[in-house]
Amino acid sequence: MKVLIGNAWPYSSGSLHLGRLSALIPGDILARYFREKGDEVIFVSGSDCHGTPISITAKEENKTPREISNHFHEEFKRCFEKANISYDLYTKTDSEYHHKVVKELVIKLYDNGYIYEKTLEQNYCENCNEYLADRYIEGTCPHCGGSARGDQCEECSELLDPEDLIDKRCKICHCEPVLKTTKHLFFKLSEFEDDIKKLVKTDGASWRANSINLTKRYLKEGLRDRAITRSLEWGIDVPFQGYEDKKIYVWIEAIMGYISASMQVAEARGEDYKEYWDNEQSRIYFVHGKDNIPFHTVILPSILYGLDIGKSHIQMVSSEYLNLEGKKFSTSRNWAVWVPYILANYDSDSVRYFLISNGPEKRDSEFTWRQFINSHNGDLLGTFGNFINRTLTFIHNNFDDELVNCGLNPKIEEELKEMYKVVGSKIEKCEFKSALEYVFSNIKAANKYFDDEKPWIVVKENVQECKNILYNCVQIIANLTNVLEPFVPKSCEKTRLFLGISEPKWQYVELKEVRIKDIQLLFERIDKKKISEEVKRLKEGRT
Repeated sequence: MKVLIGNAWPYSSGSLHLGRLSALIPGDILARYFREKGDEVIFVSGSDCHGTPISITAKEENKTPREISNHFHEEFKRCFEKANISYDLYTKTDSEYHHKVVKELVIKLYDNGYIYEKTLEQNYCENCNEYLADRYIEGTCPHCGGSARGDQCEECSELLDPEDLIDKRCKICHCEPVLKTTKHLFFKLSEFEDDIKKLVKTDGASWRANSINLTKRYLKEGLRDRAITRSLEWGIDVPFQGYEDKKIYVWIEAIMGYISASMQVAEARGEDYKEYWDNEQSRIYFVHGKDNIPFHTVILPSILYGLDIGKSHIQMVSSEYLNLEGKKFSTSRNWAVWVPYILANYDSDSVRYFLISNGPEKRDSEFTWRQFINSHNGDLLGTFGNFINRTLTFIHNNFDDELVNCGLNPKIEEELKEMYKVVGSKIEKCEFKSALEYVFSNIKAANKYFDDEKPWIVVKENVQECKNILYNCVQIIANLTNVLEPFVPKSCEKTRLFLGISEPKWQYVELKEVRIKDIQLLFERIDKKKISEEVKRLKEGRT
């Protein structure tokens, strides 16, 4: 089976905070799982380099947009590598390949009759002497009364046009903009309303509630055509005469990144990218946060329909919001745990484990330093790491690192085979938290088995029986390295090295001859003093 997985593309205008990372880890779980199964996977994402926030940051720092976007793009790449997110390609919208593909796709949409020219009035700031991109316009949302930008409300996530806003003002100088006539290209989003309704009834049956509810709300209000060009200096050139002073609007070209990135990977492999998009036996997963839902469930499918691609089953993996120590993340107030910081100071598996087991999978959740450190010490060190360490250390100390001619308990073998079925089913249904909880319930049962069998006593009475006990524990460990690989890959890789296992596979394995080497602790205990230290650092704005 062919599987395409696309993680949302973060704006390269500032560092990533933990809430952003929590929405993206599910993509890596899926990619690692399907690769273990032997499926053909394309897992892509990239940095969104043309968004208005980048231009704003560039002006504030007296730099070019490219300098800003390149800086954070490289930072993002380092962070994702440290988090062990296994992209086949992490690219950027400011690449020659993406520019080329976007222009081709826009021309195809035009040729297919889904792009048209329209003269309209656009907001112009006389003080700044320029047309204002939607994100340069701030005001009040007409739907909820909250703070909103010209493209989307920050409070209720409603998609907006600048003319919808109440009390409009320029984000830079705070003056009220005026309207000036200009021409733009529009995408016929309204033509795909029935297609989106059908998608929600078919593929949408397996989406999470937030994706379904938000999409139905947009459909109820009716889909409106959207401009795909803007009067900007930074972005992708419009491939039509008469639009030399404009760029392709970021909302459409960034979404096209899923197509361009998958094309680039497929091309490098000598494959046809459409085999992933248009095969009814294949699957597509789009992984994103709650604020990105309408772009993935409404706009992206409409573009695919307009291009006549995307016949594979589409699964939306949309997270809710992650809060921090009782408050919402706020980059402007520096109320955040920044990804570069936490990955530089804590184990990546600890971060991944917490964001899966306590993350905003189906409802808002919260990160606290107390919960995070207790999770590491209790679950990863005290449960998972402890079982591996006590088993392998006992074999090292009593049997010179070897176990041969031992027997496997049929009940344990049956339970291990069942674990693959249960966890695999949960992963494919995007129930990652439940899958991880199930695995750790099995690890707790394994620790109980070790305690109940008391190998430290049996070794004095019946050496062979003691070997059999430990042999069973090793088989549990070997299979845990397969089943936990999508969740905590760093520690699973280390454990496989202890056992001489070359690579993970999603199938039951039995090591007939056990030979262990180079045992070391998987996790170190974190001093609980770090809790108060990190909370203090957060309150002082030093994280």
